[in-house]
This record gives sequence, structure tokens and C-alpha cells, in this order.
Amino acid sequence: MALWRAYQRALTVHPWKVQFLTAAHVQECPDNTRVPCTGSLMGLGDIISQQLVERRGLREHQTGRTLTMVSVGCGFVGPVVGGWYRVLDRLVPGTTKVDALKKMLLDQGGFAPCFLGCFLPLVGALNGLSAQDNWAKLRRDYPDALITNYYLWPAVQLANFYLVPLHYRLAVVQCVAVLWNSYLSWKAHRL
Repeated sequence: MALWRAYQRALTVHPWKVQFLTAAHVQECPDNTRVPCTGSLMGLGDIISQQLVERRGLREHQTGRTLTMVSVGCGFVGPVVGGWYRVLDRLVPGTTKVDALKKMLLDQGGFAPCFLGCFLPLVGALNGLSAQDNWAKLRRDYPDALITNYYLWPAVQLANFYLVPLHYRLAVVQCVAVLWNSYLSWKAHRL
């Protein structure tokens, strides 16, 4: 706990320096709590993908790939998903079971397909794929990624929208997303 409090103090006094050193953005919530960084969790997902799924070992670990995923998490995933939750809460205010179901349907029927359709080619472009190769990869990987998304996220999001206050939703999703990010990293980097 002392380490966590020291981190919180350093983050308050030198937010940009600490964020840079941790290679991540830490989101501050309305109640002054801070949630884990999407970039760090994207990086962790990539590490899990490379080490546990692909079994690369430390010598074959692609650090640049991990840094790419951290950058995508900080610059794309965190802002887009966090912004989406705020928009979604304005579109469907409330936390009843029906409201949660509406939010989940909008999230999974509208946002998830668009998000994956942007995420996969973004990572492809950052990995140097040509437009033609990126399009072919998107056509090959998108349907499977979307179907896999539907195995995990509807139940998570239904619980998230029904039980979790708005300012904690991104944190809940980020915890589940460590596993999802491992899958996405593997899918995005599979050639």
C-alpha cells in the first residue's frame, strides 16, 4: 500500500513524467480515483500473447510489438472506449436491467464491429503492412475476431452496464481486457 500511495503522490505532483515513465495514461475518475492504463494493459496482453500463447521466450520477444500495443492502447483504445462509454450513457441514461440490455445491444451491435474494423487495420498499418495486405488481413481476421468478441463481451458488458457506475466501467473492462488484449495481439500480429 505504501508503494501505491507513493505512486499516487508522484502522479499528482508530476503527472506527465510519471505517465511517460510508466508508458501509459492513467485515467482520473470523477471521484478522484485512478484506474489502470489501457496502454499498460494492452502491453500486458501482448506480453501474455507472445510468452504464453506464441511461446516465443524472452530472447524472441518482440519489444517493438509490445510498445506498439502500448501506444495503440494509449492513443486509440483508451480514448475511444472511454469516450464511447460517456456517449452511451447519454444515449441510454439509467441503470435498470432494460437500460443495461439496450446499452449492451448498442455496444455489441454498433460499437464493437466498428471498433474491431478500425483496430485491426490500425495495428496492421503500424506494423508496416501495405494497404493491400492490410485489407486482405482484415478480410481474413475480422469475422473470427468479431465472433470471438461475441463469446466474451455481451455478458461482461451486460453486467458492467447494470452493476458498475459509469466512472468505473472502463476499469472493469480493462481487467477483463487483459485476456482479450492477448487474443487481439495474437490475431493482429498473426500473418
